[in-house]
Amino acid sequence: MKHTLILLIVFLFSWGGGQAARAMEIKKVAPSFWWAGMKNPELQILLYGENLALSDVSVSGEGIFLKETVRQDNPNYLLLYLDLSEAKAQTFQILLKNGKKKLQIPYELKSRVRRGEDVKGFTSEDVLYLIMPDRFANGNPENDVIDGMREKKMDRADSFARHGGDIQGISNHLDYIADLGVTAIWLNPTQENDMESGSYHGYAITDYYQIDRRFGSNEDFCALVEKAHEKNLKVVMDMIFNHCGSENYLFKDKPSKDWFNYRSNYVQTSFKTASVMDIHASAFEKKIATDGWFTSVMPDFNQRNRHVARYLLQSSIWWIEYAGINGIRQDTHPYADFDFMSQWCKEVLDEYPYFNIVGETWLNSNVLVSYWQKDSKLAAPQNSNLPTVMDFPLQALMNQAFDEETGEWGGGLYKLYDYQTQDLVYANPMNLLTFLDNHDTSRFAQTDEMAKNLKRYKQAMVFLLTTRGIPQIYYGTEILMTGDKGKGDGDLRKDFPGGWQGDTRNCFVENGRMALENEAFEFTRQLLNWRKGNQVIGKGSLKHYSIQNGVYVYQREFNGKSVVVIMNGTDDSKELDLTPYQEILPRENAFDVLTGKNVNLSGKLCLDGRENLILNF
Repeated sequence: MKHTLILLIVFLFSWGGGQAARAMEIKKVAPSFWWAGMKNPELQILLYGENLALSDVSVSGEGIFLKETVRQDNPNYLLLYLDLSEAKAQTFQILLKNGKKKLQIPYELKSRVRRGEDVKGFTSEDVLYLIMPDRFANGNPENDVIDGMREKKMDRADSFARHGGDIQGISNHLDYIADLGVTAIWLNPTQENDMESGSYHGYAITDYYQIDRRFGSNEDFCALVEKAHEKNLKVVMDMIFNHCGSENYLFKDKPSKDWFNYRSNYVQTSFKTASVMDIHASAFEKKIATDGWFTSVMPDFNQRNRHVARYLLQSSIWWIEYAGINGIRQDTHPYADFDFMSQWCKEVLDEYPYFNIVGETWLNSNVLVSYWQKDSKLAAPQNSNLPTVMDFPLQALMNQAFDEETGEWGGGLYKLYDYQTQDLVYANPMNLLTFLDNHDTSRFAQTDEMAKNLKRYKQAMVFLLTTRGIPQIYYGTEILMTGDKGKGDGDLRKDFPGGWQGDTRNCFVENGRMALENEAFEFTRQLLNWRKGNQVIGKGSLKHYSIQNGVYVYQREFNGKSVVVIMNGTDDSKELDLTPYQEILPRENAFDVLTGKNVNLSGKLCLDGRENLILNF
C-alpha cells in the first residue's frame, strides 16, 4: 500500500464557457484512509487546503452519513464527522462545492485484516528492549539526509544531530534482539520530526500519520512489525499527545488558537506535575504544570478541544489497525488533560481489549505514580484507565541499592525490600514497567569504572528480571554501555557499536565484544531466555522476607511451582540460617538456574559477597 500525502487537482468548468477554472488543492487528509467495522462508528476527517471552509460539503457512499461539518477560525480547514455504523469497505467520494468550483476527494474505507481481539499487548510475561532508532543501526545510508526536509546534515560527531539510524538497521538486527531473549521492542518515536535541528529523538512530531523519512516509510515500519512478529517479538510504539513540534502544519497554520494551550502562546511548564494530585495545590500550580509548554518549539496541545482530542485519539487507533503494533508508550502522560487521556485509554482498550498502554509517569514516589494507574483508589472517583505505569521510584532505588552495603534497617537491598512492602498503593503491581535506565536517565553504568563491576551488574539484572512488573532493558545495557546525564542527553544515547559501516567494533557479534562485555551479554542472555515463557516469573505472586544478615530472600509462585531468589547484598561472605524460610523451601535440594548446580538447603547456607541464587522448585 503506497501511503502518500493526498494531492488532488480537479479542473472545473465555468457555468457558461466550459473552460477550466483555477485548480483546487488539498494539502492534507487525515487520516488518509480508515476501516469499516470499527467498534466506534464515528470518524473525523481533517481536510487542509486553501479556503476550504467556504465550501459546501456532501458525501457520496453506501451507508455513510455526514453527521457534522465543522469550520474553524482558519478557512483552510474543514473537519468532517462521519457515521460509519452502516458502511462496508468501499471507496466513497467527499464532494466540496464553492460557487462554480467543485472538488471531489476519493476516500477509502478498507476491510479490517485483524479483529481487535487478535491484537495482543505486552504483559508481565514480556521483557521490553528500548531502542532509540537514530542511534541503534544505520541500515540504509541513502536516507540519512532527505531533500526538502529542514535538517540538512547527518553528523555522528555531534551528539545533538542525527546519526542515521533507521528502521532497516533495526530490522537487520532482529536476530540479535531475539537471541538476547527479550520478547518486545519499544521504539522511541518514529513519526516525522521535520524540525530544523535537535529532533533526532523523535519527540517533536510534525506529522502524526507519517514515519520520518530518515527512518524509512510507513511501509517499512509495517514490514518491521511483521518481521518482528515472525520472530515472536512484539512492538511498542512511542506516542506523544501532550505536545508536537512547532513545524507541525497544525501549529504553523493553526485551525484555531485554542488548538494549543494558552491560546497558542508559549508559556513554560513548571514540570511539577505532582500538583495534579496535590489536594493543597492552587489552580495556578495545576494549570501551569499541565498547560505550560515543554519548550517554545514544542507547542502544548489543548486536549479539552474536542477536535484536537479526536484527532490525536484516531491517530493511535490508526497505527494499531494499520501496522498491528502491540502496545503504546505514552510520553509525558501526566502533562496532558486527565479526562482526555482517560477517554483515550478507554477507547483504545474497548477496540483492542488485549492491548496495553504504558504511561510515562515520572514522579518521585510510589504514591504519586500509583494515582495514574487504572482503578487507583487514590484517584477515585476519577479513573485514568491507564493499565501500566512506569516505576521511576524503583528505578532510582535500583541505581543506589547495588552500590551500597545492605543492613537490616537500611541501605542496599533493604531499600528494594522496603519499597515493595508499599505495593498496596498500586491497583496492580504486576503492571508496573520496571527498568534500570532509559533514554532520559543516566545509564546504569555511568562510568567505565562502574561498568567493570560485574557483580553490581549481575545482581541488578537478577533483581530486575525476577521481581514483579514488566522489565525493560535499554539498548546497549547488555554490553555495559555507559552514559552520564550530567554530560547531556547525547551521552545517554550513544551509537550502538557496529551499527554503522566502518565502525571499529561490532558488538552485535561475539568476536566484536570485549571479554567483560561478553560476560555481561551472556549472563543477560541466559537470564532472559530462562525467563521467556516462565509463567512463575511472568504471572506468579511475590512473597518476600525482611533482610536477614544482609541477605534478601523472595519467592515467585504460580500454580504450585515456585522460584526462590536469594541475594547477598554485601561485599562479605554471609551465613544464612534457613529456618525462617521453610514455608518457601519445600525440599532440601534445589537447582540453581545461574550455576546449573544443585544447592543443599539443609541447615545454613553460605553465600559469597554479592552472590545470587535463583532456585527452581
